[in-house]
Amino acid sequence: MDCKPHALFLIFSSFICGGQLSSHPSNEVNLLDSKASQGELGWISYPAHGWEEISGVDEYYTPIRTYQVCNVMEYSQNNWLRTNWIPRNSAQKIYVELKFTLRDCNSIPLVLGTCKETFNLYYMETDEDQGVKFREHQFTKIDTIAADESFTQMDLGDRILKLNTEVREVGPITKKGFYLAFQDVGACVALVSVRVYFKKCPFTVRNLAMFPDTVPMDSQSLVEVRGSCVNNSKEEESPRMYCSTEGEWLVPIGKCLCNIGFEERGVSCQACRPGFYKSSLDNLKCSKCPPHSYSHQEGAVYCSCEKNYYRSDKDPASMACTRPPTAPRNVISVINETSVILDWSWPADTGGRKDVSFSVVCKKCGSSARQCEPCRGAVRFLPRQTGLKNTTVTVVDLLAHTNYSFEIEALNGVSSLATAHRQFATVTITTNQAAPSPVTVIRKDRTSRNSISLSWLEPERPNGIILDYEVKYYEKQEQETSYTILRSKGTNVTLNGLKPDTTYLLQIRARTAAGYGTSSRKFEFETSPDSFSISSENSQVVIIAISAAVAIILVTVVVYVLIGRFCGYSKSKHADEKRLHFGNGHLKLPGIRTYVDPHTYEDPNQAVHEFAKELDAACISIDKVVGAGEFGEVCSGRLKLPSKKEICVAIKTLKAGYTEKQRRDFLSEASIMGQFDHPNIIRLEGVVTRSKPVMIVTEYMENGSLDSFLRKHDAQFTVIQLVGMLRGIASGMKYLSDMGYVHRDLAARNILVNSNLVCKVSDFGLSRVLEDDPEAAYTTRGGKIPIRWTAPEAIAYRKFTSASDVWSYGIVLWEVMSYGERPYWEMSNQDVIKAVDEGYRLPPPMDCPAALYQLMLDCWQKDRNNRPKFEQIVSILDKLIRNPSTLKIIANTASRPSNLLLDRNSTDISALRSMGDWLESIRSVPCKDTFTGVSYSSCDTLAKTSTEICLTDVKPAASSPEWEQSLGITTL
Repeated sequence: MDCKPHALFLIFSSFICGGQLSSHPSNEVNLLDSKASQGELGWISYPAHGWEEISGVDEYYTPIRTYQVCNVMEYSQNNWLRTNWIPRNSAQKIYVELKFTLRDCNSIPLVLGTCKETFNLYYMETDEDQGVKFREHQFTKIDTIAADESFTQMDLGDRILKLNTEVREVGPITKKGFYLAFQDVGACVALVSVRVYFKKCPFTVRNLAMFPDTVPMDSQSLVEVRGSCVNNSKEEESPRMYCSTEGEWLVPIGKCLCNIGFEERGVSCQACRPGFYKSSLDNLKCSKCPPHSYSHQEGAVYCSCEKNYYRSDKDPASMACTRPPTAPRNVISVINETSVILDWSWPADTGGRKDVSFSVVCKKCGSSARQCEPCRGAVRFLPRQTGLKNTTVTVVDLLAHTNYSFEIEALNGVSSLATAHRQFATVTITTNQAAPSPVTVIRKDRTSRNSISLSWLEPERPNGIILDYEVKYYEKQEQETSYTILRSKGTNVTLNGLKPDTTYLLQIRARTAAGYGTSSRKFEFETSPDSFSISSENSQVVIIAISAAVAIILVTVVVYVLIGRFCGYSKSKHADEKRLHFGNGHLKLPGIRTYVDPHTYEDPNQAVHEFAKELDAACISIDKVVGAGEFGEVCSGRLKLPSKKEICVAIKTLKAGYTEKQRRDFLSEASIMGQFDHPNIIRLEGVVTRSKPVMIVTEYMENGSLDSFLRKHDAQFTVIQLVGMLRGIASGMKYLSDMGYVHRDLAARNILVNSNLVCKVSDFGLSRVLEDDPEAAYTTRGGKIPIRWTAPEAIAYRKFTSASDVWSYGIVLWEVMSYGERPYWEMSNQDVIKAVDEGYRLPPPMDCPAALYQLMLDCWQKDRNNRPKFEQIVSILDKLIRNPSTLKIIANTASRPSNLLLDRNSTDISALRSMGDWLESIRSVPCKDTFTGVSYSSCDTLAKTSTEICLTDVKPAASSPEWEQSLGITTL
């Protein structure tokens, strides 16, 4: 026989040594693997001379058992090989993997009729091992196995064999086990290995859920498997997956989430490492501890805060630990009589939080800062005392001439958790000595032919220390054209030198350091015609007589009214008919203030000595010269009066070689200034007239003039601070207006600013004459005053009133909000007068609140009777300060009134025939060439243009006067 089994095995052994074996997939479970058997397989061969078991080694020299058959020389071969009984376990679908070699029949001589190149695979199910019984007919054929590649004699010579691998499915298997059988019908074949296995879905972890080994069903349906969460995790949604018949997991549904303090690492949840934390139930990684916090243990849910750092209950664990803010900085106080505006800067350190608010604590103090007690309920805070989001608050209804301490504290969300001492900024103020209330109770003690004795009670609200009382009286028939003023340190006075049998009018007003209060109502009395007098001893008799007379008159009037009503007749009384009511000899009255023009004095020196305090030149030391005026130098220096603290002062000196007229003019300002006593009016300290140089000494204002100060600190103040300055100026002007004084030169350059940002009105010594030259300003001995601050009626008719000061105040308001810009810019005086007269008004400065711009326009009403009084202006500004939200609405260019030079409504462009006509109509003839050069050659072109044309875009190279006048005012 040409093909011997031993030769075949040798060939086969040569193949095995040269081949490579592969590992099996993890989802395949072996029921039988012939290569894994270390001893004989013991399969049944029938007939006995058919299949033959042979031993060999693999490439690792591990023994293996194989079967081979090669009876190709004989006809009608029927050789069977049956395996041992194979339990199926839980499998229903079985797979059989055969690895074999098969020789090409053409390579074997003389076997063309008997050689085959296939063999058959059979199986038989049983519930138990049948032993050595073998019945061919009990087996069911699975398939005929053919080789994809066979080997030849040449391959034998080269020792290269070709291994075939075939896999067949068996099943479904329903019994407990089965046999496999191989039928040879005349082939030369060697079974290298037989592997029987089934497929399963192996244990796996998906989405932190564990799915066990699962054997699929022998059907096309998927097996749903419920998973269980790994350790340290919880279900978010029930985890499920489907096991396919091929042993593959499909369609994962649901998942598990790592517990707080644990993070997903691979397929498990591991505790957070020290320095990390996780506070949420999710599959995110543990987070590093936020700033100023730590964790020393594994599995931290949150990080603990470092010392002096805190986390509020509302803060998430991811937020850094924070601390309370430091104290506010740069506290500025602006005192307005019995109110104060507090403004401050944000703390240098907010503690790392954004929820910062402010609270203000008010304490009323005695002479010592240690003797303080909380402010009572009468004090109000605007907008509120606590929970302030802005850095400003207005405190009102304070007592005059009282020491207060304010503690401003910054708070945030962790301030309540801090155990350290509070951090706050403290500012101590003293409210101004406000003007006292009117004297309401006056007693007439004695009357004679030439004198009268009076006494009165102190005002109900002194608002400071009463320095003295001013008693003003005059003959009734004179109507104040000539009057006498007496000053009394006490609450009584005797008026001497009166005319007998004459009616006099009298008023009394008290004075504190803040100035005079409101005068009492005018009180009318008569001197006796002879030596008869009424004294306090017999005043009771007089009072009884008067009371009886009044009672009789009242009865008569009542009867008369009743009769009148009965008869259907009534008579209305005039609004000015008022009665005086006496009670216990007291009369209750209010009054007005007046200003005495020093120029009415025949001797101007008398006015200076009456209204100004004479200073000893030895008490004054001059430090340096800060400027020069018309009459001499302006210096800064110090004033040290006996028993008083040294203070800084401003000193105006009269230059040598002056004339008597120059001396009178120089001192006239002191005569005026000496009558004023108000926190927003520059205070006169005194004059030096008895030695040279002649000097006027005033309080020193550290920040100089308001216009320069604003330009130097452009855009550095809050709107509330600016409004506070404006309120101070208005308060000072109200005081002047109440006294009947018209300033006539109110401008930002004549407002001085001290270190506390208190603005004070100055410059009272100039007399003004309007020249006939249309380009003239008001000429004074101190130089020219620009027209642009002056009201139209004052320019045209020399009508200077408090209303003209209101116009000037509107310009000052514009200067303040524009940080010191020049009103009307570079327009000439002539153009300013013309533009204002024809309705032009300054536009709102940048970022100007609409409420303030409306106040400007009200101050610039052409009819002076329609302008607000200074009292109303103060009230308006107080309301704005109390309601800062009203200042957030910004005025825009739409709020500008139409102007003279460039008013669209003043000329119908379409009615003009040429561009030149239009330019002539707006007085801009020099621009004609330029407009032609930029394609605006016709009025039709201009009328159809929707885009606004800025004048600067078409400004001629050579500026003309007409053009410069309109620059900066408006656009076409």
